[in-house]
Amino acid sequence: MRVWLIRHGMTANGEQGRYQGRLDDALSEAGRAALRAADFSPAHVYVSPARRARETAAILFPGAERRVVPALREMDFGLFEGRSWREMEKDAAYRAWVDGGCVGRCPNGEDKAVYTARVNAAFSAILARERGNAELVIVAHGGTQMALLESRGEPARAYWQWQRPCGCGWLLEAEADGSLRVLEEVGFLR
Repeated sequence: MRVWLIRHGMTANGEQGRYQGRLDDALSEAGRAALRAADFSPAHVYVSPARRARETAAILFPGAERRVVPALREMDFGLFEGRSWREMEKDAAYRAWVDGGCVGRCPNGEDKAVYTARVNAAFSAILARERGNAELVIVAHGGTQMALLESRGEPARAYWQWQRPCGCGWLLEAEADGSLRVLEEVGFLR
């Protein structure tokens, strides 16, 4: 099965370098203008419940049913949400998280292991539901892409090496063992 794993378009908080996590931001005007409809039309698209992901899916795939999957939402950055790294560079909790490789638990939020397990469980359930179909489309977040592909991507890469810009993502082949072989990088930008 071919899997399209796409990151949502740009938001105002994203433009300002702010952690978004569970914030329910809309796409910015520039973010909407930058996106173009895909040149294929799936019957349905799996999306994060975040407004930015749902709006992106509606622009890329206007005729597709949007199936919301809560577990595809972005990592919960807790007290860091809505703030940029510049605003927090002297914040002891933020420094400890960054100095620890951004894998520990964010204050009032999630840690990377919990987040990765959540995303992988959601993806496994979607794969099981879509078994026998030729294509699967998911519109979610950069973190969702990175968590899923660090676990399953082939060839193997580190978490941050899977990051793609807003409105971009990956075309993958889902293998029988659950791994995801990279076919190509994709973008839906004008």
